[in-house]
Parts: sequence; structure tokens; C-alpha cells
Amino acid sequence: MKTPATYIAWALGLLIAACGTSTRITGSWKDPNIKASTGHSKSVLIAALTRNIEVRSKLETSIAEKASELLINAVKSSDVFTPDFFHDIPPREELLSRIRDTGVDAILTVSLIDKESNTRYVRGSARYAPFPAYPWYGGFYTYLNYWHPYMYDPGYYVTDKTYFLETNLYSAETEQLIWSAQSETVNPASIDAFAREYPKVLMQQMVKDGLLVSEASRSN
Repeated sequence: MKTPATYIAWALGLLIAACGTSTRITGSWKDPNIKASTGHSKSVLIAALTRNIEVRSKLETSIAEKASELLINAVKSSDVFTPDFFHDIPPREELLSRIRDTGVDAILTVSLIDKESNTRYVRGSARYAPFPAYPWYGGFYTYLNYWHPYMYDPGYYVTDKTYFLETNLYSAETEQLIWSAQSETVNPASIDAFAREYPKVLMQQMVKDGLLVSEASRSN
């Protein structure tokens, strides 16, 4: 039999889970002419297109670290361009020249394309389970005394924040789009939490789409 304390712990567990970072890919596309790469002799420039320097640095670093696990050499845009480089887009040839000078084969961009905020009401902690399931329903005073702290626990409002991102992979030589994916992240706990989770989800989708070969496949 579950006690009220058990229910409270269960509810807190759900609340903590709801507050954690949750990222999922909502759609992706790959050029059908592109074959899967093991990562050998491949390199990519990673560019988080945001003016938030902290987000840009942490996200690019995290993606670069995950890429290195798949044997891909990653160059961060924050190591190549100044913080204000993307504030005013430079001439095309200047930009491409700077990128090609790094020797990368591809360019990976990450950009926030939309965000939403939705407010919802969360009920208080009272639960319905009549006698004889729980003994405190057996008498008025027992019921009132046992449930009083919970029955008068008010509900509250919470605001869910959803961020929609788009990640594109381009050929550094031709500028043509190789792969694209859109994702949504609900209630990111922090920049660090998002930066840790997003690259994992991203690389998993690349493997699923046949753009990369998984570590397990390479070892066989």
C-alpha cells in the first residue's frame, strides 16, 4: 500500500523529471547522394549562430567533443572568428576564405528558429482513493486529521518553455546543404545541461540517417 509520503516522493520525481532538459529531433533530411562517413580524414567547422557568447562557446565546445568521439576533427567558430564577427555578415568571399583556410570539409550551423512559452495549472497534492483502499477514509476525524495538510495544499502555475532549433550541415567546398535537422528542447534546466544533451541527440540522428557510422559499427 502506498502511503502519502510515497505519493509525495512519486510526485516530486515527476516534477524533477519535468524540469530536466528534454531534447528530441522532430525532423531531418539528408542529401541522398551522400554516403555514411566513418569520420576518418573528415573535419567540420562548428558555428552556433547566436550573439550570446556563453551559449556559443559552450555549445560549440560540447559538439566538438562529441564529434571527436566519432573521429571527426572539429574546429569551433569561436576559435576562428572574433565574438562580433557574425554581427555584421562579412562579404561572401571573405567569409568562405576564412573558413576554407581552416581546412575543414564541412560547416555545421546551429540556430534558434523559434521559442514558445505556455503556462499551465498544476493541481495540489490531494489524491482521490476511497475507503477501503486507505484506512484514513474510515472515519471523518481520521480523514480530516490525516489529509488536512494535503487537502489544503494549493495548486500553482508553471510556464513551460520550448526552444526550436535547426542544425544544418554544408559542404565547405560547394556550400551545398548535405543534411538538416530540426529539434525542440523543453524546459532546459541550464545552458550546461542543454549543451551536454544536444550533441548526443544530434549525433544519434546523424547515425540514424546514415550520415555517420556508429562507434559500434566501426569496431566490427
